[in-house]
Amino acid sequence: MNEKEIVLTAEGLQKLEEELDHLKTVHRQEVNERIRQAKEFGDITENAEYEDAKQEQAFVEGRILKLEAMIRNARLIDESEFTSGEVHLGATVKVKDVTNNRSFEFTIVGSAESDPANQRVSNEAPIGRALMGKKKGDEVVVITPKGSVNYKVEQIKSQKKAAKKAG
Repeated sequence: MNEKEIVLTAEGLQKLEEELDHLKTVHRQEVNERIRQAKEFGDITENAEYEDAKQEQAFVEGRILKLEAMIRNARLIDESEFTSGEVHLGATVKVKDVTNNRSFEFTIVGSAESDPANQRVSNEAPIGRALMGKKKGDEVVVITPKGSVNYKVEQIKSQKKAAKKAG
């Protein structure tokens, strides 16, 4: 199977590894215990608790496989790959909406780490894609579902430490 490379920050890789460890060591055991208890109720053909636990088990096992594949195909962001002063993966960018003069700050990450609610924007999202490679002072037009928005890059902060290919 040809799996897609997953671009991650070191922090993102650590979170995936922690989630995988939790699923394998804690959650998997909890689900197995629920299945065991549900079997004790007798006939499993009409046992809602058993069916629910089996569905959760399938979800957990699927998530474990997905996380293992993501970790196996992870490439950590390496600051040395990017030109200093340009927006790149792992950079924290402060932009100003030139229409309403409001400023926003977020970190550009790979799609696997995207979390807009926590100011982590994918490089594949419209704003992330538009900002990649831009410098302080550059203006970009971002096409969003709500229309186009003009942003000006006010500040670019890079990660402190460079990372390399995950194990």
